[in-house]
Amino acid sequence: MSEENFKSLRKTIRDVPDFPKKGIIFKDITTLLNDAEKFNEALSVLCERYKDKQISQIVAVEARGFIFGSALAALLKTGFIPVRKKGKLPAATYEATYNLEYGTDTLAIHQDAIKPGEKVLIVDDLLATGGTISAVIDLVNKLQGKIVEIAFLIELEFLKGRQRLDGQRVFSMIKY
Repeated sequence: MSEENFKSLRKTIRDVPDFPKKGIIFKDITTLLNDAEKFNEALSVLCERYKDKQISQIVAVEARGFIFGSALAALLKTGFIPVRKKGKLPAATYEATYNLEYGTDTLAIHQDAIKPGEKVLIVDDLLATGGTISAVIDLVNKLQGKIVEIAFLIELEFLKGRQRLDGQRVFSMIKY
């Protein structure tokens, strides 16, 4: 995909000032999702990038990561593993707690979600500070999955989240 195509995708992202709180410019992806051509273009980029990587499982973070992760899993014919907030998964889980701007949060994955050595792609909509994805990396490592790469629709480079990802391979389509 050319740089021009990435710019075209970027133009479909809506900025919402002062959401969820004053001073933050929220990157709203719903405007990309409801544009069938652009949504499929984004999925095509991901599909092309990972089609020959022998990925067994796609791990995605609730909620917006589920949109891209599950669609990509269907296209690549892989399994899909949801990482959810604590208390949302029904079977035995492993948990990872991470820091937020004000407090902490906990993510969970089923203990039997990944077989040791399985090739895993982690997918989420946005890389900001890296806290959420660092917790996901910890969970995948606990299950002994082999992380092929971590894919994002958007990366907020000025927040330097990539630096917190333990040297993992990272792909971001749109950068701010």
